[in-house]
Amino acid sequence: MFCSKSPSKMSCLLPFATLIFLSAIAEGGSSRPFISQPETSSDIPTQKDNSDVPAVPKDTTTWETPLAEEEKNTKVANKKEMVYNDDDESHSGSSGIPSPEVTSWNTLRHKMAGRRSPPWARRGTMYLNGDNSVATINHSSILIDHLQDLLQNSNSSNIMLKVYTGNSDEVKVFHTHHLLLTLQSDVFEDLLLNQSVTTLILRETSECAALFEKLIRYLYCGEITILLNQVVPMHKLASKYHVTALQQGITEYMSQHLASESPRGHVVSWYHYSLRIEDKDLQERCKQFLAWNMSTVIHSEEWQTISDDLMIALLQRSDLVVENELEIYYAVEEWIKKNHPDIMVTETVLKSIRYTMISPQHLFHIQKQSSVMNEHYSSIHNLLFLAFQFHSTTPLLFAKYFDVNCSLFIPRNYLSSSWGSQWVINNPARDDRSTSFQTQLGPSNYDASKKVTWNALFSPRWLPVSLRPSYSYSGYGAVQALNPEDGRPRIIITPATNSVSFAGVNFQKTILVRVKRDGRSYVKHVYDIHQSTEEIGNFLLQADLQKRSSEYLIDNSLYLHIIIKPIYQSLIKAIK
Repeated sequence: MFCSKSPSKMSCLLPFATLIFLSAIAEGGSSRPFISQPETSSDIPTQKDNSDVPAVPKDTTTWETPLAEEEKNTKVANKKEMVYNDDDESHSGSSGIPSPEVTSWNTLRHKMAGRRSPPWARRGTMYLNGDNSVATINHSSILIDHLQDLLQNSNSSNIMLKVYTGNSDEVKVFHTHHLLLTLQSDVFEDLLLNQSVTTLILRETSECAALFEKLIRYLYCGEITILLNQVVPMHKLASKYHVTALQQGITEYMSQHLASESPRGHVVSWYHYSLRIEDKDLQERCKQFLAWNMSTVIHSEEWQTISDDLMIALLQRSDLVVENELEIYYAVEEWIKKNHPDIMVTETVLKSIRYTMISPQHLFHIQKQSSVMNEHYSSIHNLLFLAFQFHSTTPLLFAKYFDVNCSLFIPRNYLSSSWGSQWVINNPARDDRSTSFQTQLGPSNYDASKKVTWNALFSPRWLPVSLRPSYSYSGYGAVQALNPEDGRPRIIITPATNSVSFAGVNFQKTILVRVKRDGRSYVKHVYDIHQSTEEIGNFLLQADLQKRSSEYLIDNSLYLHIIIKPIYQSLIKAIK
């Protein structure tokens, strides 16, 4: 230690006094771990019910003051100071946090030096305005560091959480702080209204208990890392303890990860969970994803896990993306054989098949070969008869006697070449492209041999009429006023020729946009062009096709699938 030439005796002795004070802290300041090892007990507090909101038990364990606990830990640590070795890790349970050990002088000295250092010596951010007169100094990360220190070294903890797993004896203990629990959760706030409570006993399912440490860490740090298979139990915990921000964050995560790859699929289970929590927005997103990727879903393990209500809801939609209606029938038949729904559900599902969209040849085959069809033929034979009538005559004649403006006569989004064509556009931002393809005039077998030729034009920078180039005269000639940034992707689909054979038929045009995520290809957008127009106003409005890393590109190509859906219109009122 150094002193100036004329210091007071007190100033010279001050550094020595500081060393003595720090030495005292080092000798008596062993830290207690945040999570203790799992313990078992035959005397487990019981609750009459296992409701979502945990009840405060009447009897709580005795909680010693932090100072008394530190003195006891110090005495034990001093006795075992040189005995601690790797074998002690076997007592740490599944928490992964080592057992208490004596804090060395150097470690404590560095920690205290770091905490005494000014904010600018650690890390932070300062923002200046234009004239440098006002500055915003942001050291929020330092606050997070301090909270993480509390999380790991809970010397000042005053609430103990004992989390029991189901009906077993397994228990996890968490040393926490009253302020942080009540700040983040009104459930904990209600449970801790009695200031004398120092221990809460909670019961969770095994999957929720395994993630309880993540919940506590989020309460301290506002950050969490989860996997697909952890989403539902984590959302259950957030809902149970009313951690609203975490609830919303997990729901948004689910909405954005419907396309993520998982061994057995997860969208169906997420939909069923969204029903239980009454999240209508998540329900619709799940159903939409399943509908737009139905051709993939029906060939996965996820298909057999679909509930009765979800199956009925999906089959009522016209935006199902499948190869053809026959693919849906065989998938439904397999689902019925595996799940054995009651007769009312089975008949409702079979009646939701659009048999008029299946050719007569395949209808005959189903009648002869399908065991499900034979078993329930009496309930759907009238639909089969109507389908044969539809295929046997002209649509105009059929429309005189039957209403063709119902779902039975509306095609879904069929991927078969009879209904459209895939279009892969390489380097889509480069220039305009065009293509041609043919579809059948209508779903009726009477029109199957009649073809319609279609032209499609794609432009990466198409300008609306209001923004198209205008010319003005100047002394040096015509000047073109063009702003290329105003353009955006457009697609126009028109028939090559007009024909009188189109009478009674309108064409709805649908464009599927397929992307890839985590190695999995799926339909991200479905655009419908109104029958009376030729282009879509919001086509790829958010896509940035200039970037090779754009999420809309697969290997620098734009994958589109154009579908033409002929819809018959009643020209003559049906005869009653």
